[in-house]
Amino acid sequence: MARYHVVRILPYAPDALFEMVGDVARYPEFIRWITSMKAEPPREVEPGVSVLDAEAAVGFSFLTERFSTRVKRDAVRRQIDVSLLSGPFKRLYNRWKFLPHADGAEVIFDIDFEFKSRMLDLMLKANFAAAVEKLIGSFEDRAKVLYGGAAPSRPSAFARHPPHEGEG
Repeated sequence: MARYHVVRILPYAPDALFEMVGDVARYPEFIRWITSMKAEPPREVEPGVSVLDAEAAVGFSFLTERFSTRVKRDAVRRQIDVSLLSGPFKRLYNRWKFLPHADGAEVIFDIDFEFKSRMLDLMLKANFAAAVEKLIGSFEDRAKVLYGGAAPSRPSAFARHPPHEGEG
């Protein structure tokens, strides 16, 4: 299993970042390894909370896969939870939180995953930290395109937490 925790301070409004990350249908426009995305229309489950199911196709040099997730967008809490429906994972869960900060927004991203294939799991874990940083960087670059301004330099703005001892 692999777990990763990232905290970033970005110079954008938390609500704007929540909307950008919650717009999963647009991911292929700015995350280069997502080759396609099919997202159902969101359905409101309670005021300010919507759920949608999405199927992503991803392509890397050595891997092409499809997987489906359920995306829960809670506008009141500015939180997005993503859980696995089907695909090559044994487990996949991630959470985004967008908190007000004096410099814009504190973005908290947590991901926990494990592939069904032990070999694939080991291969991707070896590059997991770099992949998460590229993913977060893709969202940061997208925010800069949408909202303008200069974002902080990536290495100094990251708070990285690899898997806990005994977890991978």
